[in-house]
Amino acid sequence: MPLAARNARRRRAASPAAGGARARAGRAPRRRGVLRLRRHLRGQERRDVERDARGQVPPCRRERRLGVHSGRRLVPNADRRRPLARQGRCPRAAPRGDPRLVTSFPEAARVELANAQLRANLGKATTTIRAKRARVVDEVPDWEALREAGRAIKAETLSRLDGYLVEFEEALLAAGAHVHWARDAAEANAVVADVAQAHGVTEVVKMKSLTTDEIGLNDALAAQGIHALETDFAELILQLDGDWSSHILVPAIHRNRTEIRDLFARTIATGPLTDDPAELAEASRSYLREKFLDARMGVSGANFGVAETGTICIVESEGNGRMCTTLPPVLVTVLGIEKLVPTFADLEVFLQLLPRSSTGERMNPYTSLWTGVTDGDGPQELHVVLLDAGRTRVLRDEVGRQALQCIRCSACLNVCPVYTRTGGHAYGSVYPGPIGAILTPQLVGVENAKSLPYASTLCGACYEVCPVKIDIPTVLLHLRAEVVRRAGSPAERLVMRALAWIFAGRQRFAVAQRLGRVAQRSGIRIGPLRRWTKTRDLPPAPKESFREWWNRERA
Repeated sequence: MPLAARNARRRRAASPAAGGARARAGRAPRRRGVLRLRRHLRGQERRDVERDARGQVPPCRRERRLGVHSGRRLVPNADRRRPLARQGRCPRAAPRGDPRLVTSFPEAARVELANAQLRANLGKATTTIRAKRARVVDEVPDWEALREAGRAIKAETLSRLDGYLVEFEEALLAAGAHVHWARDAAEANAVVADVAQAHGVTEVVKMKSLTTDEIGLNDALAAQGIHALETDFAELILQLDGDWSSHILVPAIHRNRTEIRDLFARTIATGPLTDDPAELAEASRSYLREKFLDARMGVSGANFGVAETGTICIVESEGNGRMCTTLPPVLVTVLGIEKLVPTFADLEVFLQLLPRSSTGERMNPYTSLWTGVTDGDGPQELHVVLLDAGRTRVLRDEVGRQALQCIRCSACLNVCPVYTRTGGHAYGSVYPGPIGAILTPQLVGVENAKSLPYASTLCGACYEVCPVKIDIPTVLLHLRAEVVRRAGSPAERLVMRALAWIFAGRQRFAVAQRLGRVAQRSGIRIGPLRRWTKTRDLPPAPKESFREWWNRERA
């Protein structure tokens, strides 16, 4: 077909009269930011290729085409692709490759519910955190106004994310940082491995970061012969024992101090050890201090990135994050593209919301901010990896995109009746609890995590405590509809059609009611209903329905 004819056909298909894409009100504004960002990056790359052929591309732009955008100097060997990135073999890729997603939530929850010690540990910890949060929230008279401000800032940022990302990149470059754009887990892991190998690093110190857990960074570095040492107290416990995180804020919430003492005695303790928290903390401090002093490269995540200044912000309670971000001469920060806020003043809102909602504190003990590099102070080489890994796909969903407003406070986990009984491992993702039930399916595809939207009672407690007012119950219902539409089984669709046919006819419905009463009296359990009634009691069927009573009374 000639080009002119093809273009005319596309214009007709998109016209409102033809019922095309533009006829759907609001469609273009919703996706405009995402599409503009993609066009910006693709157009820049195409122009660079053309100019490179003529020898007109500056070195920093040539680096960006290779995956490294540097404001200072080229990273050696940055143009070499790692075998891991080329083959996509990340053991816990983003989190699509996470092997724990193979098990559905009901199956995993059944196993976790049998663990009485787990339920006791979770119950004690979440009750304590809830009480602390309630006390500090009650001190703030304008708490609801703060929540609304946080929601509005996050929503506005996501609606114009393309512009804020470019602004953030330009500010970082002006401050002497290197900027990397990573489409997926493999690209992000390859960048970190490249930087480590360029500096001959075989061990990096790493602070707690859900984003790096999401992309499976530790396993990816291990495949390249690089050991990533977790320096957060809880993450260190899990790493020493080969365990998984089960809580966004307190990764080892499912472990008690007796278990931790036994673990430290087997691994890092140099003498007798009790289960006193101070002794356990001292044992980990002694082990980590030497590691910090010898470290040549640190890896961090980020709580927030400020678009106007290029500032990165982390909040923590232990100080290990500040060690990771100040002592090593090389620092790599990995952050999801949704972590941005427009201005430095916007941080004020979130630095009030986050500590109260997460740890139940008025402010975090350690709040660290850095902008680029400073000669003679802190890291002399900063790399920032901006990670997509499905986030632009989530942005296209007007209902589901709320999940990207999350500031990782974990308040929803502590009030969820499902999480507090099953723990985080049952969710099969680094993002457990209610927020994980709406975020993970969108990042990996609902067909790969179709049981998670059903891991909720829809009680709404999560929405009531969320500091940025994410309407999790609404998103859960939206995702359940997506599961039925995209990943529902033929048998389920057949049953639903049959039920719709029965409910649509008055006589058919009356016959079904009578049959139901007979089946219940005789104790018959039919096929799949056996599994449903194994853990639930069906209410007794009435002797007569309202319609039957009405007809009898009128007669």
